[in-house]
Amino acid sequence: MQLYKRSVLLMTVLMLTMLCIGCARPPKAEKAAAKTAMDAALSAGADKYAAADFAAARELWDASEAQVNEKKYDEAKKCYIEARAAFEKAAGGVEAGKKAMTAEAEAAVARLEEGWMKLEAVAKKIEKKLEKKNLWEIDSKTFAEGLKAAKDMITADPAGAKAKADTLKPFLDSYGAVFEQMAAAPAKTKVTKKKARTVED
Repeated sequence: MQLYKRSVLLMTVLMLTMLCIGCARPPKAEKAAAKTAMDAALSAGADKYAAADFAAARELWDASEAQVNEKKYDEAKKCYIEARAAFEKAAGGVEAGKKAMTAEAEAAVARLEEGWMKLEAVAKKIEKKLEKKNLWEIDSKTFAEGLKAAKDMITADPAGAKAKADTLKPFLDSYGAVFEQMAAAPAKTKVTKKKARTVED
């Protein structure tokens, strides 16, 4: 009799377990809410202006997706809820991040403008020493256009403006080094060339 009771109890537990497993469903509502929050964060620019928070939220989203694939629906549900909150936090941090990025972009552009003025002044001093004057003129025009583009982007897209400014900096560094060497080198005079020809004759 006692064995029969134990068997019935065991069968009941197994049936309840199977029933729970059969009733478990993917957390569609929580996933949809997290996806909406992620899309809103992306639209606000959280991936650029609240990158750390957005990356953390994205990790939670990926973890949720992995748990769904493993049919761990309870864990996935909790993770989707956390992901939604994290995406909302990232979206909330966009304004402050954009403000900070705007300040960085303005500072970067100001440094470029200052460096450009100095480089132009040096270029005028060593104009006669420039062997590839046409190349300098083309490069300087391209740089000036890029600098203007970066400056114009600051208000609408400070992250893009900062990135643009970063690509322009090597121009100043490379030409600055070349011009410094040219300025330090002694100029070749016509007298020296005349002497050289006399020796050859």
